[in-house]
Amino acid sequence: MKGEMTEEMIDALAMYRLQRAKDTVQEAIDMLEKEHYNAAINRLYYASYYAVSALLVKNGIQVHTHSGTKQMFGMHFIVNGKLPRSYNITYNELFDKRHSGDYDDFLFFDRETVERLIPETEAFIQAIQQLIEQ
Repeated sequence: MKGEMTEEMIDALAMYRLQRAKDTVQEAIDMLEKEHYNAAINRLYYASYYAVSALLVKNGIQVHTHSGTKQMFGMHFIVNGKLPRSYNITYNELFDKRHSGDYDDFLFFDRETVERLIPETEAFIQAIQQLIEQ
């Protein structure tokens, strides 16, 4: 969004992105049920990305790329202990797997990987929501 945003607009955007994150987890579950595991990984990454982007906008941190989002998340919320390091590990894993699943030839994820990452992503989003609501 361009221009100055009011605090009310920032709060609304953060809540929208959090809801989008939760909805996107459901999309991943739908893909899991249809055995579209690479698509499920893609949706889990985007769910985490939407949550992180909500956190960044809420804290006035502007980014323009996925890599920048990952970097700012680590710098502003992991390094200083606002969130446990395990969440950075989850986010990095999803980032890497999404990229590989979308662009590498002959790479296929399995049900077990997706089933492991769904609750990790849900916990990740919940932790971010709690941090935003503080």
